[in-house]
Amino acid sequence: MKKLILTALAVFSLSLVSAQSGEQTSKGKWLVEANTGFGGLGNSFGTGVGHSANTGIQFYSIEDGGTGFNIGLEGGYFIINNLAIKAGLGYGSFSPDSDIVDDTNTFSYKIGAKYYIINQIPVQLDYTGSSTKDVDDDPSYIGLQAGYAWFVGDMISIEPGFRYNLSTDDEVYANYFQLNVGFALHF
Repeated sequence: MKKLILTALAVFSLSLVSAQSGEQTSKGKWLVEANTGFGGLGNSFGTGVGHSANTGIQFYSIEDGGTGFNIGLEGGYFIINNLAIKAGLGYGSFSPDSDIVDDTNTFSYKIGAKYYIINQIPVQLDYTGSSTKDVDDDPSYIGLQAGYAWFVGDMISIEPGFRYNLSTDDEVYANYFQLNVGFALHF
């Protein structure tokens, strides 16, 4: 009898956890997230152009002495259970340690879709582009991302993951790999 009660309690507890994490990604809910990105800067800035398309939060320096930052935010709406259509905006600035290249300021945008497999494994496909003053070829990327959503409350998730950015103009901008940590609010 004791085993039966413990088994029933375990099944009930697991179903509550499953229901809680599925509720945040159900149809009609909103998602607001900020991502931090690690990696890829050597490749994306290796061309010497000094800017990249990015809607995440980053602060960095590169080998040649340049420094920069990016601030961005993304939001989405769940059109069906577990599938959100997303959009994002970002602003970045890069200051090279050189008299040859001027500082650059970049406005970035992102559109895409994010799907939560079994309510906890987010996969994302998106297009990220940018606009930089006085630059002929602005970078743009097709992004593929996967991770894990750890729901720490009814409205909050922490989502570590991996991202690959495939350049649409690989003659000027390199493809690059990132490690992201996302912080999401679910409404």
